[in-house]
Amino acid sequence: MSKKNILAMLIMATMVLSAFSGCIGEKETPTTTTAPKPSAIVFNSTQLRPPPETEWVTTKLLPQFEKETGIKVTFVPEEYVPFESRLIGEVESGNVKVSVAGGLYGDFSLLMEKEYLTDLTGIDLPNRTFIKTFWDLSFYKGKQVFVPWMQATYILVANKKALEYLPEGADMNALTYDQLIEWAKNIYEATGQKKFGLPAGPKGLLHRFVHGYLYPSYTGKTVANFNTPEAVTMWEKMKELWKYTHPSSPMWDAMGEPLLAEDVWIAWDHTARFKTAIEEKPDDFVVLPSPAGPKGRGFITVIAGLAVPKGAPHIDEAKKLIEYLTRPETQVETTKGVGFFPVVEEAAGELPEGPLKVIAEGVIAQSGASDAIPAMLPIGLGEKAGEFSTIYKETFYSIVIDGEPIEDVLSARWAELKALYEETGAPYPAPG
Repeated sequence: MSKKNILAMLIMATMVLSAFSGCIGEKETPTTTTAPKPSAIVFNSTQLRPPPETEWVTTKLLPQFEKETGIKVTFVPEEYVPFESRLIGEVESGNVKVSVAGGLYGDFSLLMEKEYLTDLTGIDLPNRTFIKTFWDLSFYKGKQVFVPWMQATYILVANKKALEYLPEGADMNALTYDQLIEWAKNIYEATGQKKFGLPAGPKGLLHRFVHGYLYPSYTGKTVANFNTPEAVTMWEKMKELWKYTHPSSPMWDAMGEPLLAEDVWIAWDHTARFKTAIEEKPDDFVVLPSPAGPKGRGFITVIAGLAVPKGAPHIDEAKKLIEYLTRPETQVETTKGVGFFPVVEEAAGELPEGPLKVIAEGVIAQSGASDAIPAMLPIGLGEKAGEFSTIYKETFYSIVIDGEPIEDVLSARWAELKALYEETGAPYPAPG
C-alpha cells in the first residue's frame, strides 16, 4: 500500500473517531444550558422579628416550602428603617440581593413612590380568594406592587349574655353606631348596669378607636375632616354612648380582663388583647365587626404584604414563595403559629374549632364587609408620632369625659394636628 493511501486511511479514521466522540460528548455536555437553581433566596421582612416568631418561621414555616420545592430561603428580619434603606440602596446600585420583601403597607410607601417594586400583576395564585379590601390596596398606579400576606386589627367582642338585648332587627355582624348605642342602652335599662367598655386608660388604645374607627365611619377621613359638621355629629353620638359606658373605662388599658370578669359585656380593643379571654372561655363570647357610621364601616387594618424589589434575582422562585405563604392552609398555620390573621377567605373555614377560629371569623367578616373603609396607621411622623395619638386621645377626654364644648375643642386640636403635618410633611394616613 502506498504512503498516500495509508495517509488517507489515517485521516478517515481520525474523522470517524472524532464524530463518534462528538456523539458521546453531546450526552455529557449539553449544547443548551439552564439557569442554576439558587443556593438560597433572601426573604427580608419587617414582620415576625421577635425571636419566638423568627424561630417559628425558620423551623416550622419555611422548611415545608424548602422540602416541597428544593428552594432554600434565608430569612432576614429587620427593623423598618434599615429594611427601607437596604432595599432602596440595592435597587439604586443595581445589585439586588433580596428576592422577597415582607412588610406593612406603610413600610412600602416610599418604595411604591419611587416605583422600586416589581409589577406582580397576573401572578398565579390559584384556589384562594383574597379579601377585596386588601387586594385593592395592593395596587399602585394600576400595577400590583405587593400581594396581601397577613393582617391584625381591632374588633368588638360581646358576651353572649348581651345578645338578647340587641335592638330589634339588628344584625350583630353588621351593626351601626346608632344600634350599638341602643344596645348598650337596652342593657342598662334592663340591668341597671353600664356594660359597654373602652380601653381609655393611660396605656389603652382609645386613640386608635377615634382616628381609625370613628372618624372614617362618620366623616370618611382620618385627618382631613377632623373639624367638620360631620365630626361634631360624631362627638355628639359618642357623648350619648358614654352614658352607658362602664365608669372604670378611663382606668382600663386593655379589655380582656373586664370581659372575663363580666364587668362589661361588650368591648372594643386590639385582637391580641382579647386573645386570653377568648382562649379561657371560647364559648362565652362572639367576635363582631366594628360598627358602621354614615360613611361606612371604618376600621384600622394592619396589613402586611409580600413584594419583589425591582431587579430582584430569582423572580420565579420568589413567586413560588409568595404562592406558598398565601395558601389557605399556610395562612391557617401562620395564625396558629404567630397570631396574625388570614387575608384569604378560605382560611377561616380551615381553622380548627376554638378561640382562634372565633377571632379569625370576626376579623375576616370586618375586613370583608361591603361597606368597609380601611384606615391605615400614621406614617412619616417619625419622633412626633406620639403627638398624633395624644391629639386624638385628648380630644376624646375633653369632649366626652370632661364635657367641654365640641366646637371649641375641635378648633384647638385641629390647629395642633394641622401644624404637626405641616411641620413633618407627612401624608395623611388613608383614607385621608
